[in-house]
Amino acid sequence: MDKMPAWADIVLIPIISLLLAAALSALVILGIGENPVDAFKLMVEGALMRSSGWGYTLYYATNFIFTGLAVSVAFHSRMFNIGGEGQAMLGGLGVALVCLYVPWPNWYLAILGSAAGAAVFGAAWALIPAYLQAKRGSHIVITTIMFNFIAAALLNYILVNLLRPVGAMDPATARFPEATNLPTFQDMFATPDNPLFRGAPANVSFFLALLACLFVWLLIWRTRLGYEIRAFGWSESAAKYAGISGTKIIVISMLISGALAGMMAVNTTQGESERLILNMTEGAGFIGIAVALMGRNHPFGVLLAAILFGFLYQGGAELALWTNIPRELIVVIQALVILFTGALDNMVRMPLERIFIALRRKEG
Repeated sequence: MDKMPAWADIVLIPIISLLLAAALSALVILGIGENPVDAFKLMVEGALMRSSGWGYTLYYATNFIFTGLAVSVAFHSRMFNIGGEGQAMLGGLGVALVCLYVPWPNWYLAILGSAAGAAVFGAAWALIPAYLQAKRGSHIVITTIMFNFIAAALLNYILVNLLRPVGAMDPATARFPEATNLPTFQDMFATPDNPLFRGAPANVSFFLALLACLFVWLLIWRTRLGYEIRAFGWSESAAKYAGISGTKIIVISMLISGALAGMMAVNTTQGESERLILNMTEGAGFIGIAVALMGRNHPFGVLLAAILFGFLYQGGAELALWTNIPRELIVVIQALVILFTGALDNMVRMPLERIFIALRRKEG
């Protein structure tokens, strides 16, 4: 029998961990001479109380959903894919090639093509570490983090030497054709009398991220492949005894993980920049690790955690703009969230387990 209900593991533990991180963050803000209550109010107002703030929050959240799901799928097969940054970079290259060289008639066909291009390029960049793990025993953490640097160097070379327009100084591609431009939330929801999401970069790829959440849930919990992935993650030896191929699970899991990370580029490259630029990942590949940890590798948890980190990003920008609190403090808050949801997980989990066990005894 489980020591606590599934909802407590997915929702209650992350909330308590977040509150502990917030309490320590408040002490840090007090230490630099600012009022933590005022700082929190400013973050909420800037990120949640205006439609433009929501537009930025959901834009960042879209990136984190994709990279968080990528990390989650790999986690379920007992692999730690920290190569989401590099896989997203190559996904951006896939988006750029599809948008620049395929004559799309409209955006809703273009987004299907760009999503496929991003997924293929992201999966291809994850394939080599997957093969090395499955066949050569190379640790997936080492190979994926090395491939982040290789991806950055490769993208830099391609942008400077191959895709940069003649006479341009910026290491970026030409603007994508207008037919490939994705509608923003402002395009979709604003009216002349109610100019919602003014200037915010959130776009239709947010709904693509929601579909990705549904896809991962169906894959992991409603398919035979998902059962094999989870079985392999729980016990490699037992899975092999049951006839599950370890090589197959490692490779397929990493391909799916890389594809999801690559699809993040639809939001940043096609949806926001409308061209491929050098720093298009914006660190989202690494934030996805924290999102997956806090979301307990469940798509719904990843969605909530991604929105939280989107709030932190946008709220941190507001703090840096209107107070003396540096934006780097948000990195400290993120680190505290990771600390409590990862390394100090048992500090919250074990007391809760004892509480739920005691409640069951009373009911019995």
